[in-house]
Amino acid sequence: MTVLVTPEELATALRGERPPVVLDVRWKLGGPPGHDEYLTGHVPGAVFVDLDDELASHGEATDGRHPLPSPEALQAAARRWGIDAGDTVVAYDGEGNLAAARAWWLLRWAGLTDVRLLDGALPAWVASGGELATDDARPEPGTIELRSGTLPTLDDLDTVATFPDAGILLDARAAERFRGEVEPIDPKAGHIPGATSAPTGANLAADGRFLPADVLRERFAGLGVDGSTPVAVYCGSGVTAAHQAAALSIAGFEPVLYPGSWSQWSNHDRPVATGA
Repeated sequence: MTVLVTPEELATALRGERPPVVLDVRWKLGGPPGHDEYLTGHVPGAVFVDLDDELASHGEATDGRHPLPSPEALQAAARRWGIDAGDTVVAYDGEGNLAAARAWWLLRWAGLTDVRLLDGALPAWVASGGELATDDARPEPGTIELRSGTLPTLDDLDTVATFPDAGILLDARAAERFRGEVEPIDPKAGHIPGATSAPTGANLAADGRFLPADVLRERFAGLGVDGSTPVAVYCGSGVTAAHQAAALSIAGFEPVLYPGSWSQWSNHDRPVATGA
């Protein structure tokens, strides 16, 4: 599976007969919304994507902070972005693709096969000499038809609880949150019992690009991921877990995502582990 596209490859594709649909997914936990940053400069033709409203639904706290959107809602959003059947889609954000990976994973979950992340995100585009636009792109509506469930997910809490018995459950949050030393937003501190700490930021080089596939394989092997048992990922609310899923895919694995993540688990009467 091809996960990444370089800035140079994207620039060439944008000059082609059928340029890719480019999505700008700038977002930060707690805000502010990324639209203002988008307007200060984005890849020409890129459409702004609102992660909170278009890449998630809204429900009870027990559903988690970013439940998956319905296929119908995601399809309506994807059509607004101008996606048609057969299009290549490229997503990026303002730093490291920690947010853009949510769009990458969701569109693949919904049946699209050619979805990429701009390696290094917007800083890499700028560093390569890429031009920036400051308009608010409004493409012609697309006609894409989406469905759900193309990628596997963990949706049942009992299944999540027993997953470490037969597989590797990776926690993509910062190590101090995993250990339970701090918890800035969710009701309980700590991690799902049996999970392994694997901060997703460690999958990136200093310039915000993903580490090479062989380096990522070595990293995950050190965490027990070798392809002999299933691997699942979670984070705070299912956003950076998608980034971990991208890193695992680059390394040649087929991860399962737990969309509810810690924000769902910690809002239920479920055991919590702390420490390393």
